[in-house]
Amino acid sequence: MPFPPSIARALASLYLFDDELDRLSDLHYQDAGHGYDPFGLHPDFVGLGHLIAGPLYDKWFRVISRGHASIPEVGPAVLAANHSGSIPIDGAMIWMDVQRHTHPPRVARAIADHFVPSLPWVGTLFARSGMIGGSRGNTRVLLENGELLLIFPEGTPGIIKPWKERYQLRKFRVGHAELAIRHSAPIIPVGVIGAEEQLPLIHASKRLGKPFGVPEVPIPAVPFPLPVRYRIFYGDPIPVHEQYSPDDADDPEVVRKVAAQVQAAVDVLLKQGLKERKGVFA
Repeated sequence: MPFPPSIARALASLYLFDDELDRLSDLHYQDAGHGYDPFGLHPDFVGLGHLIAGPLYDKWFRVISRGHASIPEVGPAVLAANHSGSIPIDGAMIWMDVQRHTHPPRVARAIADHFVPSLPWVGTLFARSGMIGGSRGNTRVLLENGELLLIFPEGTPGIIKPWKERYQLRKFRVGHAELAIRHSAPIIPVGVIGAEEQLPLIHASKRLGKPFGVPEVPIPAVPFPLPVRYRIFYGDPIPVHEQYSPDDADDPEVVRKVAAQVQAAVDVLLKQGLKERKGVFA
């Protein structure tokens, strides 16, 4: 990022009031001695992220959320959410929602696909706001430091589901379960309702995905996200840190069982949200 934190803070002040900027300065993060954490996060760039994502959260998607008590105030935890919508706006809305409803605010450290950190400008801005590349070493350090991880166990298949299969979860990968067990962290299931309809999918192109090293690139039917109403529901924590020892992370049967348990919990949240909403835009 070619400008310093002071510029990021000045830009953020265009949207945030002084008391909110001061609140964000109390973010839980591990200062490596130069204002940034070891992965590049800086509170002033988190504020800049609010300048970008805040209006979408408040005015465009008009996010409704509940279950915030499930997010621990301190210590390591894994947020495991469904993934949809062609582009990862759902991640940005969860990122905003967690900070709005934790005191002091916590940053949900989103685990990104391997190609995202290398994107010019965007990759750096995301890193400054808390995103990390999903290597085993990165996640280990963050959980050992008591951080909050945001993982989408469906991966890329989640965001390229055809319209007729919306809210039908793809099989959860097991990485989030292994991490939580190995590092004694609870898993908080997260259901996101609304993102499936934000960018209706026409086609997913394998050819366009090759330059980025991704299986497929979604091609939406509309040029920008529709103003759907987002709902973000947090379920009860799954206490894998109490049910299993770290050594159980090496047992494939255990991690598959936990991943299936998390998927079932997310599915329940989705069904609740879909039943409650009056319409896609309401």
